[in-house]
Amino acid sequence: MNAFISQRWFAGIGRPQSLLWQKIVFFCFTLFLFNMSAYAQTTLRGVVTDNENNPLPGATIAVAGSNVKALTDVAGKYTMIVPASGKQLIFSFVGLKSQTVDINGRTVVNVTLLSGTDLEVVTVVGYGSVKKSDLTGAAATVSAKDFNKGPLISPDQLIQGKVSGVQMINNSGQPGGATTVRIRGNTAMTGTGQPLYIVDGVALDGRSARPTASGGVGTVAGGNPLNFINPSDIASMEVLKDASATAIYGSRAAYGVVLITTKRGQAGGTKIDVSGSVGVSTLARKIDILDGDEYRAALTRYGQTTGDYGGNVDALDAITRTAYNQNYSVGISGGSNGNTFRASLGYQNQQGILLKTDFKKYSGAFSGNFKFLESKKLGLDINMISNQYTENIAPITTDAGFTGSLISQALAWNPTRSMRNPDGSLFIEQGSTIINPLVLSEASSDKSKVSTILGSVSPYYKITPWLEYRMLASINYSTGIRRASTRSFLNLSGIQANGDFLGGYASYSNTELITQQFTNTLNFNKKVVGKLNLNAILGYEYTNYINKGVTSIGKGFGDIAVDYTDALAAVAPANRTITSYNDPTTQLQSYFARAIFNYDDKYLLTATFRADGSTKFGSENRYGYFPSFAAAWNIKNEAFMKDVSWVNQLKVRAGYGKTGNQEFPSGSASQRYNITYSSGQQSLVGVNNENKKLKWQSDKQTNIGVDFALFGSIITGSVDYFDKTTTDLLFPQIPLVPANAGVTVTWVNLPGQVSNKGVEMNLNANVLTRKDMSWSVGANATFIKNNVSGITGVIKTGALSGQGLSDVTAEVIQNGLPLFAMVTRKYNGLDAAGFSTYTDDGFTYYYVGNPNPKVILGFNTNFTYKKVSFTANFNGSLGQDIYNNTANSVLPISNLGTGRNVASGLLKSSIQESLANPIAASSRYIENGNYIKLANATINYTIGDLGKSVKALNIFVNGQNLFVITKYKGFDPEVNVDKGINGVPSAGIDYVTYPPARTFNFGVNFSL
Repeated sequence: MNAFISQRWFAGIGRPQSLLWQKIVFFCFTLFLFNMSAYAQTTLRGVVTDNENNPLPGATIAVAGSNVKALTDVAGKYTMIVPASGKQLIFSFVGLKSQTVDINGRTVVNVTLLSGTDLEVVTVVGYGSVKKSDLTGAAATVSAKDFNKGPLISPDQLIQGKVSGVQMINNSGQPGGATTVRIRGNTAMTGTGQPLYIVDGVALDGRSARPTASGGVGTVAGGNPLNFINPSDIASMEVLKDASATAIYGSRAAYGVVLITTKRGQAGGTKIDVSGSVGVSTLARKIDILDGDEYRAALTRYGQTTGDYGGNVDALDAITRTAYNQNYSVGISGGSNGNTFRASLGYQNQQGILLKTDFKKYSGAFSGNFKFLESKKLGLDINMISNQYTENIAPITTDAGFTGSLISQALAWNPTRSMRNPDGSLFIEQGSTIINPLVLSEASSDKSKVSTILGSVSPYYKITPWLEYRMLASINYSTGIRRASTRSFLNLSGIQANGDFLGGYASYSNTELITQQFTNTLNFNKKVVGKLNLNAILGYEYTNYINKGVTSIGKGFGDIAVDYTDALAAVAPANRTITSYNDPTTQLQSYFARAIFNYDDKYLLTATFRADGSTKFGSENRYGYFPSFAAAWNIKNEAFMKDVSWVNQLKVRAGYGKTGNQEFPSGSASQRYNITYSSGQQSLVGVNNENKKLKWQSDKQTNIGVDFALFGSIITGSVDYFDKTTTDLLFPQIPLVPANAGVTVTWVNLPGQVSNKGVEMNLNANVLTRKDMSWSVGANATFIKNNVSGITGVIKTGALSGQGLSDVTAEVIQNGLPLFAMVTRKYNGLDAAGFSTYTDDGFTYYYVGNPNPKVILGFNTNFTYKKVSFTANFNGSLGQDIYNNTANSVLPISNLGTGRNVASGLLKSSIQESLANPIAASSRYIENGNYIKLANATINYTIGDLGKSVKALNIFVNGQNLFVITKYKGFDPEVNVDKGINGVPSAGIDYVTYPPARTFNFGVNFSL
């Protein structure tokens, strides 16, 4: 029926109407074909990787000239539909150089994004972020892909050798041991001189909660306050170096600022990242001492008739071992509609190369980024880091004599003498000062446990697209427990049984560190008029610091079959002591502002101001004011540079600012007392005198720099000149006439100044960029000159330890010399009788050494061929001296006469040194500390996807501390033992440290 009607209807149409309809139909069909042609689409696929062939999840692919975009998945893969009008794709990823690629009819486009200057990259700065092109200060960013590889314990090790102007020293080979980080030289006359660390906007206290009390044999080197952070959770680290970049942190920024940003979740399906590694460590380097045969020859040479026990023993080998490590990390992330999350768990177990030493860490972290309301203007960021680590600590002291430290005992052990009795038991020579290092290792137990929670919540509201209010509330709670004891069978004075004293020592300590921070900021970012853009921030911050603890000590346990720390009540009341403290609460109230003016992307001006009110300062100097100014000129954006195609970036920067330092004990400006109990009554003993005028230490810094990128950004780099002057030097003055009985210290601001001037250079080059092959290199060098001026008198520090060196120092702070200059006798060799000779017979002390490096170096290279990549990182320094306190007091020639070992170099002299030559401090023990170290090397192989579940599978082999080129005779030229006096630090002194390890690791990482 329908067909019939249709036929009739068409049949009744006259010819003219039929022709008209044919034209209409033809026109519509042609129009349809035209539109189909105009909107023809192509499906493109591909993979986006970095220059190490690692996939880049979350990379953005945009069609040039359109709004069409896509994101890569967890395996770095993407699929997108490109309109026919699309001719080019723009690939971008935060921290990497964007790349534009012609489509040219292809359906598969794979891209490798390289590191380089990308002016649109957002860089984190204090209390916010700015485009890299808007930076006017000296700042450097190191992202996760550029970190040093391997199972590192603390975050500062990730960037060793990576940033110009930054020197990082591993103070000890003990797993979890402290490090020294100096930015643009050393200016700290008190305190640590360490930079201020900021984790996701939260400022750290800078101290470790690990208690200091040990097993009674001396002071053990400290722990690293950054150990609570899992390096696997870190996305990037920014180093702020000059005052224009750091002044917004005011009185805490004198030594630079390091901003640590942890990883965040990415929008998309739930992703699981898994990484794991296992490794093995051995002693990296030995000190050259005599073996058994050489020792016997030495005894014969010197006519010694005793001291040869017939053996050939390596005591250092006896207390060291092949150590193993494990490191595992799992991260889960995902989200959608503006709400993302990331949670992670980590476990690390690193044995030390010395017996009974190790480090175990359990960590967890969570970050959530949530947006609310239909407009998504209301948001909430949540961050939490939870961590607990335990340590077994070696009895290696920084201040004990040769009898009280494991390494000194091993080095000085007679290599012809067995360390065990014929029945296999440990040899102990009661009443002797010669101590078997195996006995000390067996007798000692030193265990610490530190638990930390760092949590913050940060709600924010976008009032307008260009105005945002944000509040951050955080708490950092850390508590440490330490149980240390030394058994009574050790033949060490003060430990071994003697008469009515049963022997043995134990201490139990607990500390708490609490930091509370509340920050309110208002951020403004808008083009205000014409070509002028303003990026500004106003803020208020309140911070509260709490530090308290208690220590119980017991002596005289005897040979009881329990851990001494479990039986502190088992000793006589007279042998028990309890000490406790609660530092005066430190409160910091701050107001700050920063404005960045950008005119036409050519002319930049940054102004920063901060006012800090601190309870640490004297009542007449509660507030400190810290301004800074900086300007930059983007020369490349000028019209006259448009035709200079080989220059991709050229920016000149200049800045000046003032920062401060309040790294001195809480309550130092106030009259303080300790409450003591003696002779049946309580009494007050003064700690320090009041100083109402005490104020912050002031650092003024000028910086002039240039950033450049050449030949398509194949070569990028920067050069900076800096001049940093520190005044109002904080110092614990010992008054000639104490104002109060028992008081020995008054904190003052000394006249004079410490200056650091220098040039730092950074250069990176993508030497080779091919489809299947790439090669990049990077190098940095910093040249520094340090000098002290205007100081009256001489401040001594650098205490030397060991036999024959009681109350001896080797360093001074003195007008006209570098900080911690080495001043001692000038050694002129041996006379004919084998005795040391000195200039002016040793009565005059000379400036003979500088522990501050003149040049700091870093070098890295990365080579990739298809799925294989190789990365190597070197670091080093030149021009610094090291005082070898170990050679001075532990291994002198006089040991031959007492049955102990000596340094083998002493027997290579053409003049035979007398056994009666006195032990004395002199330039004889100041050595060249220059070194270049291959600190890290990694070979990585990218397998790719395995089935539908395992994505981006990589395996790697990694080596750490592989070799060092140096003339220094100690374990490692990278050394800085704490040999300070009365709160004044030292530098460049080496004394029987925990030796460094060489480590090889095998690992795997993948996503699910």
